[in-house]
Amino acid sequence: MAPAGPGCGHRSARPVTSPTPCKSASARTHRASIDRSLAGQRRAVIAPVSPARQVPIAGADRAAAWRPARPTLDCSAMNTNSGMHLLTLRFNDAALERAFLNATMARTRLQGQFACLVGMFVYLLHGVLDQWFVAPDQVAQVWLARGSALCVPTLVLLVSLTPWFDRHAHLLLALVGMAAGVGIIAMQLNLPLQSAPYYYPMMVVVTFYTYNFVGTRFIYALCVDALMLIAYNLLFGGVAGYPLHIMIGHDFFIVSANLIGGSAGYLAERQRRLLFLREQELDDERRHHQQRALHDGLTGLPNRDLLYDRILSAQNDAQRNGTLHCGYFLDLDGFKGVNDGFGHKAGDEALREVARRLKATVRASDTVARIGGDEFFVLAENIGNEAAAHALAHKLLDAIAAPFAVLPEHAQMGASIGLVLFPYEGMSVADLIHRADEAMYRVKTSGKGNFSVAAVRPAAAY
Repeated sequence: MAPAGPGCGHRSARPVTSPTPCKSASARTHRASIDRSLAGQRRAVIAPVSPARQVPIAGADRAAAWRPARPTLDCSAMNTNSGMHLLTLRFNDAALERAFLNATMARTRLQGQFACLVGMFVYLLHGVLDQWFVAPDQVAQVWLARGSALCVPTLVLLVSLTPWFDRHAHLLLALVGMAAGVGIIAMQLNLPLQSAPYYYPMMVVVTFYTYNFVGTRFIYALCVDALMLIAYNLLFGGVAGYPLHIMIGHDFFIVSANLIGGSAGYLAERQRRLLFLREQELDDERRHHQQRALHDGLTGLPNRDLLYDRILSAQNDAQRNGTLHCGYFLDLDGFKGVNDGFGHKAGDEALREVARRLKATVRASDTVARIGGDEFFVLAENIGNEAAAHALAHKLLDAIAAPFAVLPEHAQMGASIGLVLFPYEGMSVADLIHRADEAMYRVKTSGKGNFSVAAVRPAAAY
């Protein structure tokens, strides 16, 4: 094995030499063959989901795509029956309710726009009946009521083209249904009792329209149609003096429309919400499997698969933008004694503490991965220059050398580091890790607790 050469970093004046390896030659050969075999195994790690939800990764987007997902809704423990209010169908979880409304907003807007256009057309078409059932001196009053009612869907249609619609969508769409009902009542108040059989059926149409077509939530539609039913009975049963049997006949059809249309609207919204809840659960499960596939189970750090993708992304970035990156292969000194002397529980806690210290030492944009039992790898992107790479190596060594609260004083650990600056000629991800591993072993065989720089030929840009 070649000596460290002038590229080595030092924590003391003692040079890093290359005595007999501390591990057997057969073990070293076996490790090298494993790393070489990994060079041709660029694996696309896909979460176990349906093909329609798989996301291919390519180029510089690879690292960003495999970054841990932002915090998301965890619906796996929510009972789908108790998670919604029985009447309003609102999710008990406020964050889940907001997520549902946001996820369905595009559909709500499109349906509301279409419903406004269709409703306005039907409303105008209803005016054809006026020529047979409206006296000439009442036409102006009837059309005034009709035109006033049409102003509301026109305004809502215009508002739906603005971001303001998102905050009040369901209330605005409910007002469309209310305006339609108020307009029908106002028109019918100007007509004689004989014309009522040709106009009150529009109340039935408005009931179905509000529940099943306009796009508002069930609870809003229920309030609107309940108010319309009460107003209809007060105005025509009390003010207009419709006979009781006429009112009972009208109420039968209006109430029946509320029961049928309301039940259909209730079940449809409930089904949409349950479907959304199930999709959230599937997303949580997919993210869980992806996390397990790409991260170490003990420390939560990225594993070798995810590290490969991020190194490849950094290599592509360096080729495009001329940036300089650095990889650090860390092997813990003294970990075997901790594991053997104090048990695996203490060893596991020590590894978790090492992971926390390494993450606290590097930048948020850097990657700390666990690639073996007591082996870690740090990818520092856009390191700047070799002096900065050496400075970070010293920081990493200091972080590991600090006393461990979970271990007695005589059982403290350290680290040996091999670092590689890249890109360099003939670079591959497996070769990078192998060269960093080789540099780390030069430190292991020369006293440990230090770092060594792998000798590479810089790429043309450097």
